[in-house]
Amino acid sequence: MLSPKTRRNIARIIPFGVIWLILGLVFITVEQVIIDSSGTSSSSGIRVDFEILVFGCLAVTGVGLLVGAIELLFLNKLFAKKSFLKKILYKLIIYFAFSFLVILILFPIAAAIELNTHVLDNQVWKKYHGFLNSTEYLSTLLQIMVSLGVSLMYAEISDNIGHGVLINFFTGKYHTPKEEERIFMFADMKSSTAIAETLGHIKYFELLKTYYYDLSSAIVNSFGEVYQYVGDEIVVSWKFEKGIQNNHCIQCFFNMKRDLKKKSDWYQKHFGISPDFKAGFHFGKVTTGEIGALKKEIIFTGDVMNTTARIQSLCNEHEIDIIVSDHLLSHLNLGKGFKIKSLGEHILKGKEKKIRISAVHQNTIS
Repeated sequence: MLSPKTRRNIARIIPFGVIWLILGLVFITVEQVIIDSSGTSSSSGIRVDFEILVFGCLAVTGVGLLVGAIELLFLNKLFAKKSFLKKILYKLIIYFAFSFLVILILFPIAAAIELNTHVLDNQVWKKYHGFLNSTEYLSTLLQIMVSLGVSLMYAEISDNIGHGVLINFFTGKYHTPKEEERIFMFADMKSSTAIAETLGHIKYFELLKTYYYDLSSAIVNSFGEVYQYVGDEIVVSWKFEKGIQNNHCIQCFFNMKRDLKKKSDWYQKHFGISPDFKAGFHFGKVTTGEIGALKKEIIFTGDVMNTTARIQSLCNEHEIDIIVSDHLLSHLNLGKGFKIKSLGEHILKGKEKKIRISAVHQNTIS
């Protein structure tokens, strides 16, 4: 069974293949219309028939998927600290060189299919040599660069607003508001004000950037979705079924703690502190939909949001890092790996009805 991280990577890579396939079909159609209307043909180009069309569709889709894998699994990390425009420029230069290799591999195969021969035939390479000295070659390079540019723009926009949010915008899933049942975790950095005063604004921002990056793996691996970052607080959401499955929502909290602990020495060396956090959990119904005129967002509204924030605020009062509503705990099966300590009933600020809450501890294995 594929891990959540692998599933997420696949879901992010597939759109690259789709983009390349659609643009490839558009370019092929336009070229054929121009050729048919002019009544001319080129000896260096590939004549498109059904067999060539099928090969072309498979080839451009495969190249798109390969570009997506390289982009998301390697180049994104390599240029993570570069500005948006610099990232696009550097990547285009790398991919421009990559395009030469793509043409070198794909054109001889397509020519061999057209000529009904093998790729080592002199006819194939004679045609390839002619192609390199033709306007068709420049046109193909332009097509590749356009496909690269569009797919890279998609990747950057996806990274900035979130892959799931972008897909939902495209599909119009939340164009009409929908009611959903979701689990929320409000996780707030401990002593953030004192840390900010000690480090200064720039250094503190660098800390936050690294801190959120280090928490991301645990969130992805638990099927969580980052709803928003609010200063030093991160709001993570799960669809109800995914969140309770294998206790993903609670396990996410302890995995986040574990990942921060692993980098404790690194944080001490670079910032002089080791960040930690506290969190509150609750679930309930929310209305999900697109909102905004000058800037559109997909937002959640509902009492559960405010209640979860209030639950998280009780962590300091009880000197506990995690507080979960008993309403959520009743749907989980924490088993022997966890210990639950009841904190009784509380009337949350701004609420009239009492809510029962508990602390959760993970049993250590000796």
